Amino acid sequence: MTYWIRFVSSAALILLTACSGPSTSMFSLVEASIADIQAALLSGEVSCRDVVGGYLERIAIYDKSSGINAITQTNPNALARADEFDRAIGNGDSLPDLFCVPLLIKDNFDTHDMVTTGGSIALKDSLPPDDAFMVRKLREAGAIVLAKTNMAEWAFSPEQTVSSSYGRTANAYDISFVPAGSSGGTASGVATSMGVAGMGSDTGNSIRGPSSHLALFGIRSTIGLTSRDGVIPLIFDRDIAGPMARTVEDGTRLFNVVAGYDPADSLTVPGKREQNYMEFLNLDGLQGKRIGVLRALVDHDDADEEIKALFLRAVEDLVAAGATIVDPFEIQDFPALSEEIRGCASFRYDVGQYFKTLDDPPLLDVNELLERGQYAPESKRGFEFFSQYPLDISPADRDPPCPIWPNHPLRNQLLANTIAAMDSAQLDALIYPTWSNPPAHLDQAEAEYKGDNNQDLAPDTGLPAVTVAMGFWQDSLPAGLQFLGRPYAEGLLIELAYAYEQKTGHRRPPPGFGPVPK
Repeated sequence: MTYWIRFVSSAALILLTACSGPSTSMFSLVEASIADIQAALLSGEVSCRDVVGGYLERIAIYDKSSGINAITQTNPNALARADEFDRAIGNGDSLPDLFCVPLLIKDNFDTHDMVTTGGSIALKDSLPPDDAFMVRKLREAGAIVLAKTNMAEWAFSPEQTVSSSYGRTANAYDISFVPAGSSGGTASGVATSMGVAGMGSDTGNSIRGPSSHLALFGIRSTIGLTSRDGVIPLIFDRDIAGPMARTVEDGTRLFNVVAGYDPADSLTVPGKREQNYMEFLNLDGLQGKRIGVLRALVDHDDADEEIKALFLRAVEDLVAAGATIVDPFEIQDFPALSEEIRGCASFRYDVGQYFKTLDDPPLLDVNELLERGQYAPESKRGFEFFSQYPLDISPADRDPPCPIWPNHPLRNQLLANTIAAMDSAQLDALIYPTWSNPPAHLDQAEAEYKGDNNQDLAPDTGLPAVTVAMGFWQDSLPAGLQFLGRPYAEGLLIELAYAYEQKTGHRRPPPGFGPVPK
């Protein structure tokens, strides 16, 4: 499928918030990469206004009419920012790394020029005083915040993406199915080329799950490498924010900008990022690597056989690309520790701290919303669970205390066991299906929720993990392959994912989102 950027009439400008006037540009926007766009801009084939206007047109034409409902709002300043880049290009000015890169930002990232609702109707008019750390870094690098995306309310659900602020998001490959949660809006929006790439957050699943369900690359970093400042929290010592993109290269371009120490985030650690993650985009990156198959996350009793077959084919592809596979690979006490480890259920406290960063917070305690019934029905269970924990006492100060990362004995034990097992087998990384089952039907999201492999190892240990497309279930719904590595091994994981992606080429766009009808 190909989408040709074209200008629309002045009347359509008002309707679509796109650009006006004729254009002879024939630049393909669907599946266009950052490098594609920037090369076309520098050659004069297309303007930044063309690019931004083209994406805005796609959002206006496709998002609601298709039934995916990925986009919550578009940025009224996006075209003006595009014009600034066109002037800079025309003047021959020095350009930042992400110049004219239109991004879709999950609605729990603070944006000073757009409301941030966290999926809650209670924050429908909440305008943060400044940008989240990652949003600021992206803008400084030249990216354009094109639009915000729908999410599961307060990021509660790994199963589906339903908010009380904007409704339900569907899977772009088949709107009868879920995009997982909670970053489903970013996933379906990026998959349909409504932006070149996007940002999501992942407490237990929410970057990697939606990326898997939408044939994207998604990265959950080591806890400590990236900042969550200005991202509405779910569980502070498990939350991670990061890129979601159609290609490993594009995701790496964003990650290269957002990774790093931030004094405003108490869990970030200085001096841990690589100087340049782009150096890990190595076509032969699998050659000589030792990779373990984590059978505990492969051989579920209810794992879908076709997904398992896709995974086994992926293992064969890794071998063909030069990797040595260690199968099976086991971590001492993994199932038992995973069962015993519990998060600190700090949502009420953590989001209360977030409210204090707003100039005029609409509320100070989310339990008010439970009392008023101001939430989507799908969120009730989450509200009831978190409501029992105190608002003004941090988990570490409770009686008994709940230890916070990195001072959590059971999580540290699982981390130590994982590293010891990897050392013993001399492994570079582990692999398993991102989900062992296909997406659930939209109307059976909870009943059919199974196969989510994202919850156990990476969030508990703080280890980094990435997902990349590994094929399609019944040739229609995407499935993902996950690589998990040692602390701060994001560069290596990027190398493995990139080499696998380039060798296999599983990514394909969803049907029905081709050229905008003329």
